[in-house]
Amino acid sequence: MAPNIVLVTGVSRFLGGHLAARLAADPSIERVLGVDTVPPPRDLLRRMGRAEFVRADIRNPLISKVIATAKVDTVVHASVSANPGSTGRTAMKEMNVIGTMQLLAACQKSASMRKLVVKSTSAVYGASSRDPAVFSEDMGPKDLPSSGYAKDAVEIEGYVRGFGRRRPDVDVTTLRFTNFIGPRIDTVLTRYFALPVIPTVFGYDARMQLLHSEDALAVLERATMHDLPGVYNVGGDGVLMLSQAIRRAGRVPLPVPSALVPSFGQLVRGARLVDFSPEQMRFLNFGRVVDTGRLVGEFGFQPRWTTQQAFDDYVRGRGLRPVLDPEMITGVERTLKSMFSRSGRG
Repeated sequence: MAPNIVLVTGVSRFLGGHLAARLAADPSIERVLGVDTVPPPRDLLRRMGRAEFVRADIRNPLISKVIATAKVDTVVHASVSANPGSTGRTAMKEMNVIGTMQLLAACQKSASMRKLVVKSTSAVYGASSRDPAVFSEDMGPKDLPSSGYAKDAVEIEGYVRGFGRRRPDVDVTTLRFTNFIGPRIDTVLTRYFALPVIPTVFGYDARMQLLHSEDALAVLERATMHDLPGVYNVGGDGVLMLSQAIRRAGRVPLPVPSALVPSFGQLVRGARLVDFSPEQMRFLNFGRVVDTGRLVGEFGFQPRWTTQQAFDDYVRGRGLRPVLDPEMITGVERTLKSMFSRSGRG
């Protein structure tokens, strides 16, 4: 059944704001409410059209009044964040975990609630040397995430499952997204690949499965407009090795010994270049790939962009230029091949 009155959290950021804009453009939806602690940027607010911005903190129990007064029947929880930004990790955890708890409590008390859509992450599977080649939705992590966004997501999914048991009349859809990439979205990963010199972990070459931000929006919109309860992995087809992605972006890799990675991460964070958390560093060690068979077969969605196509669109859209002249690199490679060839004949 199509929703009537929808509330979207996190509308000051890309996914929440643009999803609210898409839903507001659908005449079958009577009303769209966008909730966040700060107003969306002016251009995004303009895109949101008839969607109503409500300045509210989901950590505050008053969110119950917003849902009850508006008689919201569908909630899309898109505000779970991996980026602490200027607020710091403590505030990020509070917004992610405490905010989700308060939002679910408000949904539980609402008689009008019919559907809950939660933006989660494939980071709940963790990242370790013992990981399987591909994670399905029924698998758990080999090593439970112990900190940061990944740990937040594990806790959030636990609360969501509890909500589902208490309110079996509400359809609950949990979307475990792989890392977002694209020319319009700003994430830790998009900032990482924009660095001219990219730090990597010496001796490791992670497998990365990415999702174009436009595909992420399309998945959220489909989950909102259709009754598709369950847990779904969401990612583009195929993988890129970290080394391949660095080459495609025209960047220069800087291998860092494992023992120096924590110190290097703190240095980069302190310089406000990229906010590397421990779980993100583990991802850059081991990578992560998920099975999207359920997304295609049961959810009915095939991502438009593959992992490689999504990454290339990001590179083109951001106008990334090679740090080193490709012709110079090719010339050096030819010279080295020629030297090795002559040495072999000698």
